[in-house]
Amino acid sequence: MAATPPLQSSSSSTAPRKNLSYYSYIYNNKCPQLPSLLFKTKSQTTISIRIRCDAQNWSAGYVSAATNHHLHSIQNSSPSPSSFSIPSASSSSSESSPSKKVCLFYCAETKPLAQRIAAESDSIELRSISWRTFDDGFPNLFIPNAQGIRGQHVAFLASFSSPKVIFEQLSIIYALPKLFISSFTLVLPFFPTGTSERMEDEGDVATAFTLARILSHIPTSRGGPTSLVTFDIHALQERFYFGDNILPCFESGIPLLKNRLQELPDSDKIAIAFPDDGAWKRFHKQLQHFPTIICAKVREGDQRIVRIKEGDPRGRHVVIVDDLVQSGGTLVECQKILANHGAAKISAYVTHGIFPNRSWERFESDNGGHPGAGLTYFWITDSCPLTVKEVMNKPPFEVLSLSGSIAAALQIGQLF
Repeated sequence: MAATPPLQSSSSSTAPRKNLSYYSYIYNNKCPQLPSLLFKTKSQTTISIRIRCDAQNWSAGYVSAATNHHLHSIQNSSPSPSSFSIPSASSSSSESSPSKKVCLFYCAETKPLAQRIAAESDSIELRSISWRTFDDGFPNLFIPNAQGIRGQHVAFLASFSSPKVIFEQLSIIYALPKLFISSFTLVLPFFPTGTSERMEDEGDVATAFTLARILSHIPTSRGGPTSLVTFDIHALQERFYFGDNILPCFESGIPLLKNRLQELPDSDKIAIAFPDDGAWKRFHKQLQHFPTIICAKVREGDQRIVRIKEGDPRGRHVVIVDDLVQSGGTLVECQKILANHGAAKISAYVTHGIFPNRSWERFESDNGGHPGAGLTYFWITDSCPLTVKEVMNKPPFEVLSLSGSIAAALQIGQLF
């Protein structure tokens, strides 16, 4: 996702222009002693206009007032005051396109992911926080060099892996926008209460809505509302739980999976299996170029059993795709039914590997192509750092990092 490009070369005849004849007139006739004129573009970029003239000719150029970098010049051989134009900030050549500098804060859990994000771009600078506690267990937090981030674009990489860490991170999230920063972005790769999005009985509490409301009240920074970057939120309707004071950016880990599938030697034999209709609704448009298998749970007596509702797995390397896994019971049932129907290999992908109580241990490797025995690959992303630490280098697990996607998401928006 490319950032909004800045100033474009004046050679583009279609670029929007700002007529500066009035400023030329003021300079030549009213205040010739001034060395330059300052004004701001729509994107709030301060530009210095420098004009020099003699009896017959005048020349003008504009530079960035912040960097003193020369951007454009123009000359005229007319004895009378004339005019020149400056392109708008939205249509510049990439030659003078800087990256948005971002100060990225993180919690203890997300430090490895934060380091991978910073390695993706020189424009991302890591900043640490002192995570301490008082004797009674409540947080004693400190943001080092808080004055040093004034006027900067700031982001915080969060992990709400358990209720006990949410309060201390929210304290930081609410404090950072108040430090006179230019903008604030909250990166929350996994929205943890996403599965509690509806009420089935009177008295049920939809905690997905509760967390969305809490995040919607993050204080605004100088640049406006907070931006929220999250990946593969569980239910599509949850995007409407957020208020107008936060700007959610819903990303997906599926592009990482597609890139990995293209690297496989049997990429032409891939088929995608969805464990239920919800997974199909969520992901089928991103994976529509693959043969599709849809599974469903049906009730037989007192049991709910997984059945193939649509598609044929015979001879295929079938990849089961869902947004998250907890105990993994549904994935195991899908694996069994697909193997019984002739799948050559079976793998799985989830964006969020939660695996409470070490439930990842139930997934075994297929030992070289025995789909009834286990999985060829189980791909997860690093949205849940504690899980990544447990399953790293343990077949069939393989971690696809969100670092590149997050680094790109941090560049969305104005550059200045």
